[in-house]
Amino acid sequence: MNSCRITDLRRKEVINSTNGCRIGFVDDVEVNTETAKVISVIIYGRQRLFGFFGRREDVVIQWENICLIGEDTILVSHCPFTYHQHKKMKLSFFPFHH
Repeated sequence: MNSCRITDLRRKEVINSTNGCRIGFVDDVEVNTETAKVISVIIYGRQRLFGFFGRREDVVIQWENICLIGEDTILVSHCPFTYHQHKKMKLSFFPFHH
């Protein structure tokens, strides 16, 4: 039986197998609590300007789009990735103005 721990997944880089582009590292997984099966892996969006302007959308890759889990990388098939939008943080350089 092949198995992998979630902590092992978090150390792996995700690569699109159709064009070789790096997508990022696994940051989280989504689990169906009724079936106890992994639904997707989530790659957090990159921070914008050191996090001052929030971060880009998360990339959510469905489990069925994973082609291969290797020792260092995860290859995913070309698929329309799902993006989760984060709430934008308002910044004010003038703290007394509303």
